[in-house]
Amino acid sequence: MDFQGTLFDESPAADLAGLPRLAPRRTLLTRGAWVDVQRNWLPGADDVFTALVRDVPWRAERREMYDRVVDVPRLVHTYGVGEVLPHPLLTEAREALSEHYRPELGERFVTAGCCYYRDGRDSVAWHGDRIGRGRVHDTMVAIVSVGDPRRLMLRPRGGGESISVTMGHGDLLVMGGSCQRTWEHAVPKTAAAGPRLSVQFRPLHVF
Repeated sequence: MDFQGTLFDESPAADLAGLPRLAPRRTLLTRGAWVDVQRNWLPGADDVFTALVRDVPWRAERREMYDRVVDVPRLVHTYGVGEVLPHPLLTEAREALSEHYRPELGERFVTAGCCYYRDGRDSVAWHGDRIGRGRVHDTMVAIVSVGDPRRLMLRPRGGGESISVTMGHGDLLVMGGSCQRTWEHAVPKTAAAGPRLSVQFRPLHVF
C-alpha cells in the first residue's frame, strides 16, 4: 500500500492557536496498531525548518556494528521534559496533540526527539520504540516532518506486507495502539533528496 497522495480535499479549519484543527485520517493496521496522517498540518513550516537547522544542538552518534564502530546516518537531539523547544509552533503543536489524543492516550506528550536527514544517504533502519514503557504498553509517537519529502516505511514485526507513507513539508503522522510493539518503521535511503527534519513527540518513558 502507498499513501503518498493528499488525504484531504480541503484544509481543515484553523483553531484559535493558529494551527489547523486536528482531523487526521486513521488507517487501521494489524494486531491493534494504527497510524493517523494529516497533511499540511504545521503552518509556518519554512520557519520551523530554518529554526531546527540553526538552533538545535545537533550531534552525530556512533554505534557498534559487527566488529566495528560506525556513524549513525543522521543527526539527532532530544528535548527532555520541561526543556524549551526551538520554535514556538512546536510547543503549540505538542500541546494541541496532547489535548487531542489525551482521551485515548491517557497522558500528554512531554519529550521531543529531533532527527536531521541531511540528504538521501541519511536514514534510519527498521525499529520500534522498544525501550521503556513502549515495549510492553500501547502508546503513541507523533511525528511532524519539515523539508524534503521522505518515505516512512512500516511493516509487521516478524514479517508481512509493508506500507509506505510519504511525509511532506508540514505533515503529521501519529503511530498508535500497539504499533511500537507489533510493527517496525524505517526511513530508507534514497537516490536523491534534500534535507528533511522530523520532530517526534512522545509521552514520558517512551524511547
